[in-house]
Amino acid sequence: MVIGGGQAGLGVGYYLRAARSKFVIFERGRVGETWRAQRWDSFSVNTPNWANALPGDPYEGDKPDGFYHRDELVEYFEQYAGKFDLPVTEGVTVRAVDADGDVFRVTYEVAGAVETVTAANVVVASGIMQAPKIPAIRERFPEWLHQLHASEYRSSEDLPPGAVVVIGGGQSGCQISMDLIHAGRDVYLCTSKVGRLRRRYRQRDVVEWGEDMGFWDVAVEELSDPAIQFAAQPQVSGVGRYGSTLSLQSMARDGVHLMGRLSNVEDGVLKTDDSLAEHVAFADERSAEFTRMIEDWISSNGISAAPVEEDPNDEPASEEVAGFGTTTLDLEKAGVGSVIWCTGFTADFDWIHAPLTDENGQPVHERGVSPIPGIYFLGFPWLHSRKSGIIHGVGEDARFIAEAIASRTAPTGSSVEPAT
Repeated sequence: MVIGGGQAGLGVGYYLRAARSKFVIFERGRVGETWRAQRWDSFSVNTPNWANALPGDPYEGDKPDGFYHRDELVEYFEQYAGKFDLPVTEGVTVRAVDADGDVFRVTYEVAGAVETVTAANVVVASGIMQAPKIPAIRERFPEWLHQLHASEYRSSEDLPPGAVVVIGGGQSGCQISMDLIHAGRDVYLCTSKVGRLRRRYRQRDVVEWGEDMGFWDVAVEELSDPAIQFAAQPQVSGVGRYGSTLSLQSMARDGVHLMGRLSNVEDGVLKTDDSLAEHVAFADERSAEFTRMIEDWISSNGISAAPVEEDPNDEPASEEVAGFGTTTLDLEKAGVGSVIWCTGFTADFDWIHAPLTDENGQPVHERGVSPIPGIYFLGFPWLHSRKSGIIHGVGEDARFIAEAIASRTAPTGSSVEPAT
């Protein structure tokens, strides 16, 4: 039993099919539902097309260094499922997984009916973007203000008239801010301490450089600082033929009003701390650090690389830009009509009735293999390595899980069958 029909579920499905295993993939919506339901209309994937190929199906298009639009990626997933005849059942919501002797009893809902099946193995490939995470401070905003999570945002046209406050300076916050600016909205961005990456360097995408340098293959146990695995994804964008570099200072030049981290809302006035300059400097240093890594790699390996091209968006911020911004905003006077929370997601695994999570509610596992024989996790950031959190890492992790399943002695007669 595989729960989830996104890249992780499809990837492990490929290897299970190759091993001639008997299995089914349950998807609560349609194939790639998270990409369909939690991305805005102009969204493009942040990794180049060559890095979004699923197992057994290398990219063969004419734009390996381009970026899939949301709808193109979903279409690719649908074609992949059909190409490899993966047994995906759509419109199925798993409600519970219970141990039942040597097998697991999976309770699910489909078309309003509750059913049960048993399975020898369960792969949880539903990801961790299950429930929007919005801090309690949302209750302090005026009632007349329209609030929504990034997963609910589709386009500027769907929002009430007026300026928009975007809270959160990670990938979604920066990309949505630029989408709104391009639509002619006035945007105030409450930033956070997030690194950024230059999109291209010496005529190659930074993801490609990272691949060559082994950057994506760094495993959790190799990290000098374990806290790295909990850091936000760097600011970068896949919008444009070759994507684009995002920096707070370039966004300010384009018209985004930058502020520090949200600290309070009182009597209709939004307040932030004075951390904006720190956030800008931190992002600049992370980009410079990665560029230095590339240069060291070129030098140590005697690589003949293309010349360094100019990228105005990657230029370090001047003192004037770094200190730009205000720490207070009268929401009504500024004409703010909407607040978009780009504050991430939380995962809920309470439906798995087994002691599988730690004190923070996160799954306990070793490279996706849980302490409960027969339950596996797939498609999580840092499941094994840095690339586990992107499509490019799915194949390697999926193969490992499929091999772990194959090496486990399956109880007789415990394949996925209707329960009696």
